[in-house]
Amino acid sequence: MSETIDESEPEGGTGHIAEDGVFVVGTDTGVGKTVVTAGVTGWLRETGTAAVAVKPCQTGYPPDDDAAFVESICGTAEAAVCLQRLSPPLAPEVAAREADSDVTLSYESIRDGVTDVVAGSETAVVEGIGGLRVPLADDHEVIDLVADVGLPALVVARSGLGTLNHTALTVQALRQRGVAVVGVVLNEYEGATTAERTNSDVIERMTGCSVWPVPPLNIESSDSVIDGLRASLPQSVLQPAIER
Repeated sequence: MSETIDESEPEGGTGHIAEDGVFVVGTDTGVGKTVVTAGVTGWLRETGTAAVAVKPCQTGYPPDDDAAFVESICGTAEAAVCLQRLSPPLAPEVAAREADSDVTLSYESIRDGVTDVVAGSETAVVEGIGGLRVPLADDHEVIDLVADVGLPALVVARSGLGTLNHTALTVQALRQRGVAVVGVVLNEYEGATTAERTNSDVIERMTGCSVWPVPPLNIESSDSVIDGLRASLPQSVLQPAIER
């Protein structure tokens, strides 16, 4: 991983994505990045913004296909693109080594592919792979890609017990690399436990970011996914992209 560190560590969250998009990152794998990516992409497209979701590398394919999920929620193949698909359900760098066929995974090609989509689309919603320290390619990690692409990051985290540490460390790592943080989505929030009910306030205090709880959504329904994000996040989050 690159050792370049930006010590400025901007305080608080921006509260909104950039005109050209956002990078959806997770505190871990399986926290709901794909659902949030699909919801934000669909919400943007319903405002008339030609948003495109970008999956830099998909592992565990098939059956996992995050770009296909976004396409199904948005109702069009134009809503998503995947740059690389690998069969083993492992970190991309590891999956490339373990794949049955001879697979070459290049960090430069992934980075350039993502930046090309961002530059060529009205608004891009880039989805990370697992958490920030997941090995991507050529000894680079997901956090290197986030920093190199240059979009602000929307952090997706679990709602319950154990999320405080993971979320605070994720936000801190992004800021140390000079990445602006939009805010934090606490996914599948039900408020059933004391941890869930108190985590939002504690994360806001720890990070200075806005925290938006999102309830469990019916992922079989495009209306549920898109409307669920629209109901949980203020429209001002999307405003720069909508008004560009």
